[in-house]
Amino acid sequence: MKNLSNAAFSPEVIELMTAALEAAVATLPEPVHSSHVNALAESILRTAGTGERDPVALQRIALMELQLAPRQ
Repeated sequence: MKNLSNAAFSPEVIELMTAALEAAVATLPEPVHSSHVNALAESILRTAGTGERDPVALQRIALMELQLAPRQ
């Protein structure tokens, strides 16, 4: 993943990001593809890297980006 190779997050922020990822994945229909989980995780990391700390906002942004991503 580009632009986050030097990123560092506190344990509290990692907990928020984990909660956001788990909540986002829970909304996906089965079967959940690993590419979708990776896209959500990347979005959450990128958004948290800009300073966002609200897990609901992190989840919402990640899900919106996943919807907008080109289909493979």
